[in-house]
Amino acid sequence: MKEIKIIGAGLAGSEAALYFADHGYRVSLYEMRPHKMTEAHETEMCAELVCSNSLKSLRLDTGAGLLKAELKLLGCRLLDIAERCKVPAGQALAVDRLSFATEVSKALVAHPQIEIIRQEVDHLDEAKTLITTGPLTSEALMKELRNIIGDEQLYFFDAIAPIISTDSIDFEKVFSKDRYDKGEPDYLNCAFNKEEYLRFVNALLEGEKHQAHEFEDIFFDKVKFSFYENCMPIEELARRGIDTLRHGVMKPMGLEDPRTGKKPYAVLQLRTENAYFTSYNLVGCQTMLRYSEQKQIFRLIPGLEKAEFLRFGSIHRNSYINAPNVLNPDMSLSAKPNIFIGGQLCGVEGYVESIAFGLISALQIDKGIGNLPEETICGQLQWRLQACDKKRFQPVNANFGLLPDIEDAPRDKKLKKELLSQRSLKALSAFLHIKTLT
Repeated sequence: MKEIKIIGAGLAGSEAALYFADHGYRVSLYEMRPHKMTEAHETEMCAELVCSNSLKSLRLDTGAGLLKAELKLLGCRLLDIAERCKVPAGQALAVDRLSFATEVSKALVAHPQIEIIRQEVDHLDEAKTLITTGPLTSEALMKELRNIIGDEQLYFFDAIAPIISTDSIDFEKVFSKDRYDKGEPDYLNCAFNKEEYLRFVNALLEGEKHQAHEFEDIFFDKVKFSFYENCMPIEELARRGIDTLRHGVMKPMGLEDPRTGKKPYAVLQLRTENAYFTSYNLVGCQTMLRYSEQKQIFRLIPGLEKAEFLRFGSIHRNSYINAPNVLNPDMSLSAKPNIFIGGQLCGVEGYVESIAFGLISALQIDKGIGNLPEETICGQLQWRLQACDKKRFQPVNANFGLLPDIEDAPRDKKLKKELLSQRSLKALSAFLHIKTLT
C-alpha cells in the first residue's frame, strides 16, 4: 500500500489527508496540538480557523469565488464541509468555526486510512512527506527546514480581529443590511456620523499597541517588521490618513440606514461567528492594540458601547518559504525531493488558497499533474511559486489580476470578469478530462 506522511492538520493538511486516503494511501497525519500550542490556535481540532471565519466571496466575478469553483472541479473536500457549516454572510462563504473544525476532525478520525499522531515533528527522514504546517510552523521544524534549504524562509506579522458577545450589542443603534441589498441582510452595521468617526480614528492613532520587539523572541530571525497588506491592523490603516478607513473597510457605500434612508459618514460591519448568532466578528478590525486599549477604543463604535469581548484582537507570525528558490515544480524541495510543501507555507495567503495548495500538492505527489492551465487562478498561483522574482517573493491570494488578459477584451469590467471566469473553468475542465484519459 502507498504511504504518505503529512505534517500539520490545518486546512491544507486536512484537505491533502482526505485526498490521499480516498485514493488508496495509508496516511500518517502529524499534529503537535494540544501538546504544543501555537500563538494563535485555541483548540486541538483539525482545520481550526484562527483569524476570520470568512472564506470570502462565492461570486464568480471575484478571485475568491472563481478559486472555489476551480477547487470544486478538482474534487475539494473541505469546501463541501464548509457549505454544511456555513453561517449567513451575504454573498460570502463564512462558517461556524467550531462546527467546521469539528466536522473536518470527524471526517479525518473516521477514515480508516488515516492515523492522526499527536506529536511535534522536528526531524525529516527519507519517508515521502508533505509539510502543511502553515504560517505558525514550530521553531523546531523551521530549524530543520533551514538546515535543508538554508535561510530561504521568510515571515511577516498578521493580525486578528476581536469577537464580541451578541448580548452586548445595542440593537437600537445597529441595523441589518447587506451592501447594495445584493443578498440577505446578514451583516449588522454600526453607523458613524462625522464626529463619531473622527473620535474613533483619533483614538486608534493614540492607542497604545504592542511593539515589534515584544514578539521577536518567538521568531527565528530579526528581520524588518512588516504586515501582510490584506490583514493590516486597523490602527495602521488609520495612520495612512484620516479618511482611509471610511474609503476602505468602513466605507458606507450601499449601506444606507433604513431608519433614515441616508448614507452614514462611515460604517463598521459585524459578521456572525456561528450558526446560533451568539457572537460577532468586527469586520476589518484586526489589531495589535493592547487589550485594555481595545476595550476602550472599540466601545466608541456606535452600538458597541457595552461590548463584551469573547476574544481580543492579537498579532502573530506568518512564516513561508521562498518557493521560487527552493521548490521544484512538483512542490518538492530541490535539496530533498522526498519532502513536499503545501498550503500557506509554500507562499500563498488565505484560507481557500491554503486548501487549494493542500489539494494541488497532493495531486502532484499522487498523479504528477504538472502545471494547471495558465487561464486559471490555480495555474497562476502555481506559476508564481516557480517563476516569481526570487528576491521580491511575497505571499499572494486569489485575484483576477493574476489571469492573462483576453484578446479584444470588452471594456465593461463585469462582462470581462464573466468571460475570464468562463475561460478558466472551461480550460480546467478540458485539462482534467485529458488527465483522466491518460
